[in-house]
Amino acid sequence: MHLKQKITEHMKAAMRSGDTKRRDAIRLLQAAIKQREIDERIEMDDAAVVAVIEKMLKQRGDSITHYEAANREDLANVEKYEISVLQAYMPQAFSDSEVERLVDEVIFSIGAKGKQEMGKVIAVLKPRLAGRADMGKVAMLVRKKLFI
Repeated sequence: MHLKQKITEHMKAAMRSGDTKRRDAIRLLQAAIKQREIDERIEMDDAAVVAVIEKMLKQRGDSITHYEAANREDLANVEKYEISVLQAYMPQAFSDSEVERLVDEVIFSIGAKGKQEMGKVIAVLKPRLAGRADMGKVAMLVRKKLFI
């Protein structure tokens, strides 16, 4: 089953069970997906849906930071719940050792020797790691390996 269909089925289940918090969180996700499809005039595949979810997770993480700084735990808890719902649709994350192994493979296959080839390495890694690793951490790892 495709990710969009899975999300729709979970929405229906939440509506049937009367779980309004879950329903509302999934509805936000569906709205973001639909908005992107309309804006770009495309039918989104699973990879594009994962990109939307990643963006929403980042937004919620930023919001939690601001809410906690303003002592608004009530709003931070809403965002934390939405994160827990969104996380269920993300692919299984790679472990640090798996990411490091993949970075080593790509550096070896490209023959990257220095910092000027960091962009090439990241360009190859990004589609392989989409939704499965924090690209900021991956970039730091690549930088460390290429600058040694």
